[in-house]
Amino acid sequence: MSRTRIITYLFDPLCGWCYGASPAIASLSDIDDLVLEMLPTGLFSGAGARPLDDSFAGHAWANDQRIHELTGQVFSEKYRAEVLGDRRQSVDSGPATLALTAVAMTAPDRELATLAAIQSARYADGRDITDPATLADILGGLGLETAAALLTEGLDELMVVDALRVERGRQLMASYRANGVPTLLFDDGSHRRKLDSEILFSKPGRLAALLRAH
Repeated sequence: MSRTRIITYLFDPLCGWCYGASPAIASLSDIDDLVLEMLPTGLFSGAGARPLDDSFAGHAWANDQRIHELTGQVFSEKYRAEVLGDRRQSVDSGPATLALTAVAMTAPDRELATLAAIQSARYADGRDITDPATLADILGGLGLETAAALLTEGLDELMVVDALRVERGRQLMASYRANGVPTLLFDDGSHRRKLDSEILFSKPGRLAALLRAH
């Protein structure tokens, strides 16, 4: 009998490198015997949230250009002007993480697609994904009305589940001495190990090919 294989994806929805990794992660959906587990780590939420000041904006845009060169992912001028250029916004992934937890609770098979939609809303469309109303609109547009309602009306239960997910993500980061996100852990059914994150930004399809070979 074959063992269940699991990829645990540790991420933050405001991490540009995680956005760059999205095509490689999406390619895993074609592998029938592989389970994808998504866990946010709270990199930019809670104590990790911070003002979106000139220094952070400049650092982010420089990284974004590098990510674009490696992956082809779009970082639009609208994003640069209306997100990185807006000093009323903050670097706080808490609301987007809550939105993803709402999807994980109500339509778990849609969480990866929802993450991609939230990322695209920010980096391509220049929308403020730190705004719960924007996030609820994104969820509604994906037909995830139950998750949208949970985000706006069921915060107590949602926050408990969200905190547990983030804590588990942080514990795994510590256990495997991961320095940042995105991080992939691969469990082949006998043991779990950390994969080299560089594979997420190399030749398209390399990650999926590696896992098929295993």
